[in-house]
Amino acid sequence: MTRARSGPQRERTRSATRLIGFVVLALLLAACGRSSYQYNWNIVVDSVIRPDHLILSGVWLTLSISVVSQLIGVILGIFGAVGRISRLAPIRWLAAFYVWFFRGTPLLVQISFLYFGLGVTGVYNFPDLVLLGITIPGKVQAGIIALGVNEGAYMTEIVRAGILAIDPGQMEAAKSLGMTYRRAMRRIVLPQAARVIVPPLGNEFNNMLKTTSLLVIISVPELYVTFSRKNASGPTVFHPFELFIAAAIWYLLLTTLWSLVQTRIERRLARGSGTGVDDTVRWRDRLLGMRNASPRSGRAR
Repeated sequence: MTRARSGPQRERTRSATRLIGFVVLALLLAACGRSSYQYNWNIVVDSVIRPDHLILSGVWLTLSISVVSQLIGVILGIFGAVGRISRLAPIRWLAAFYVWFFRGTPLLVQISFLYFGLGVTGVYNFPDLVLLGITIPGKVQAGIIALGVNEGAYMTEIVRAGILAIDPGQMEAAKSLGMTYRRAMRRIVLPQAARVIVPPLGNEFNNMLKTTSLLVIISVPELYVTFSRKNASGPTVFHPFELFIAAAIWYLLLTTLWSLVQTRIERRLARGSGTGVDDTVRWRDRLLGMRNASPRSGRAR
């Protein structure tokens, strides 16, 4: 059944590739049309092939914020998921409120409230922090916390789904061997749930790489803000077409590289599943939004 589905999968990939090609061609033709705007394509080439220290700093900051925020989100997600399935009602209610609030309000509002709201009221002003000789500005701290706490609400549901996907008999067997709930969760349930958690976790990190652009509201000099500032001043002033094409290319590079890494991680986890079937999604299908084409779905039919 897997081979029978390979033809339609390939055709969908080709169709999506053609569509992207047509869109890019249309944009290029529109850009080459009659206009008073003076195009400078060297800006795109230099920004991607020969980036200056500002662009490289923006890329590094984007990656750093994404990794740290995602790590915070995963940790909060684990605690939130355990709280959601807890037998104690107050803990369940607290975890449910956390998920409800941070998934139900815009991230932009949360960033603004955390940095501007807490600052103006004097609750916390986010002073600069020196860690291992590296100075972390207050606005970067606020951005990391806001992104991490928001991500934790989504990771709570992802981790909870992974835990619930494990046979309850696993926990009962662990308890019969004398394990505590915490040790059984850490050694038995969570390692098995990782196969369910990792694919959506990878997608969340892919989204995190792009969501960092919302930190423009507090002027964190990540990738988007870097290109915005280049468009506002300097030798590339008022060249938004070329600059933001270059910014899009940088984001595409980051997300594509992560998709390759994610595919390798999923394939490695699938080796120990015992199904004999590679359920990972090819990186091209992931980038084109074709996750429904999986070997397992074909075999089930």
